[in-house]
Amino acid sequence: MSEPFDAVDVIRTKRDGGAVPEEKLRWLVDAYTRGYVADAQMAAFAMAVLLNGMGREEIRVLTDAMIASGERMDFSGIGKRTTDKHSTGGVGDKITLPLAPLVAAYGVAVPQLSGRGLGHTGGTLDKLESIPGWRAALTNDEMMSQLAGPAGAVICAAGTGLAPADKKLYALRDVTGTVEAIPLIASSIMSKKIAEGTESLVLDVKFGSGAFMKDESRARELAETMVRLGTDSGVTTTALLTDMSTPLGLAVGNANEVRESVDVLAGGGPVDVVELTVALATEMLRMAGVDDADPADALADGRAMDSWRRMIEAQGGDADAPLPAPNETEVIRADRDGVITRIDAFGVGIAAWRLGAGRARAEDSVDHAAGIDLAVKPGDAVKRGDIIMTLGASEAGRFDRAADALVGAWEIGDTAPGPAPIVRDRITA
Repeated sequence: MSEPFDAVDVIRTKRDGGAVPEEKLRWLVDAYTRGYVADAQMAAFAMAVLLNGMGREEIRVLTDAMIASGERMDFSGIGKRTTDKHSTGGVGDKITLPLAPLVAAYGVAVPQLSGRGLGHTGGTLDKLESIPGWRAALTNDEMMSQLAGPAGAVICAAGTGLAPADKKLYALRDVTGTVEAIPLIASSIMSKKIAEGTESLVLDVKFGSGAFMKDESRARELAETMVRLGTDSGVTTTALLTDMSTPLGLAVGNANEVRESVDVLAGGGPVDVVELTVALATEMLRMAGVDDADPADALADGRAMDSWRRMIEAQGGDADAPLPAPNETEVIRADRDGVITRIDAFGVGIAAWRLGAGRARAEDSVDHAAGIDLAVKPGDAVKRGDIIMTLGASEAGRFDRAADALVGAWEIGDTAPGPAPIVRDRITA
């Protein structure tokens, strides 16, 4: 059977700055998923989008076409309101770990489909796989049962059935220099989240050196685009614009980030991690109709920790088992008295990656014990010889390259930096 449209015609339209009609855009996504439209043609289209952008309606149609390429999940039968969170990723961003059980402690279901890390940003599933016995792969029935049951929250790998067009297009963007196109980023993230079937969604859109989006104005544009996409698709969506110039918390890695998350769930943990966890939980609960909750209460009284244990154990994990620890450690010390003025998230993230905490290719494995534990944050006073951070790895041979990434990544001055709030803005439709 002959195809109704021609890919070259669609490419030319976008190349020349025009808007692609809905039926042609839907056909392009479907034909590419079927293999009729070649990678080279879709790469040309992606580059045209990068250079010329897309209008709101085009982005909505593109996203909907990617959703239509696969299955849509339906949580209406679990008997609870559903809400989810998506972060654009950063260094030390373990927020999903305490956040999902914290929200579930209020009777709201949290279906958190997560991914693995690549490069300097860690993956939620990699962190949780530090826990002995815990498994990321669940069937849809297992997911539904866990959400409906006492656990109420699930963090697991997304199935291959959700937005397969996005998976194919994402891989192409990665090798053609078109990852940064905001319409393609937004449609990629939101096609999966909308297909996931949650009623409401909070986006944690990060900017700064350790974020995917370095520039705050571009991060804001991405957040606004995604909020509109969610709203246009019937998913109540808001976004928090958050600073990722400094690593979140004190732990950067996998097992050490789990330890820090458990500290937060026990009512302690670093102030910045607690602040962002509570801010996102408040937003999620409000959208799920729980208006009078203070999530900090559930961290303090043990409900969030109980919820964490139920969630981990439901996926085969042993919440009491010892977590992996590095075979080798090396410390970096202050070279003068003063005040920490800066710790660069990107440099710390690259160093943790070189220690083995991350992967260079999707097929690589990670060392769950490797990572970095910060002893200080910007604003802390130090004396010469004080520990700034501790590097951990399975083999000492990794320390030199990790240390190279940290050259210039932290600074000591005479005056403490001014306060820098993590949450910079709340974006609604």
